[in-house]
Amino acid sequence: MKSVRLIENFRSFQGEGPDMGTGMLILRFKTCNLKCPWCDTSVKMRISAEAPYLLSDIQKQIDDTNCGLLITGGEPTVPKHYDEALALLNKLEYPIANVESNGYKLAQLILSTSKTKNVKFMYSPKIFTVEDYNAAVDRTKDLLDFDNVYIKVVYEDRALVTEYLETLSHIIGKDRFASRRVWLMPEGTNRSTLIKNSGEVFDVAEKYKFNFSSRSHIIYGFV
Repeated sequence: MKSVRLIENFRSFQGEGPDMGTGMLILRFKTCNLKCPWCDTSVKMRISAEAPYLLSDIQKQIDDTNCGLLITGGEPTVPKHYDEALALLNKLEYPIANVESNGYKLAQLILSTSKTKNVKFMYSPKIFTVEDYNAAVDRTKDLLDFDNVYIKVVYEDRALVTEYLETLSHIIGKDRFASRRVWLMPEGTNRSTLIKNSGEVFDVAEKYKFNFSSRSHIIYGFV
């Protein structure tokens, strides 16, 4: 594979999670298997056209800007994008990479990624129904077995989200390393809403001894 189809390719910063503030080349896929009501990229995915990008050109961007690689979407693990995401991870040379995923085929992607690569896989469960909750619990149990998986939850004061956090806390137990891999984030698609919702998320993060992550790319508008 010599090229991948993307709707965005630009140098910016990671806005969430453990590598927040790190310079990244943002590579965004178009298609997603979900339709989350608070998605901050739904319009972008709908109106943006895909374009081919040569892997050799992407490598030059990484080399010229001394940045990491952030693969997002959309959902990188859906069938349309899976092979392209894997090619980016395994064929390119980079100091660090982040993969943002709702977990669809994330375990498969992790197992297929070269162990020599410095990659952090960000699992963001989307929980709106009982079926979503059950799937998130099952995936969480599997994904926490990988030391390079981090869990990011957009917190909303809803019963299923609260139940998931309770279950997640029990799954982790006294594993302090695992608890440091969980990040809670406020819900919102604009700066004012995120700041308004942050206070409650700080409280919940303190309750469960998880991390708080702002969503700096939205607050400061750099993505």
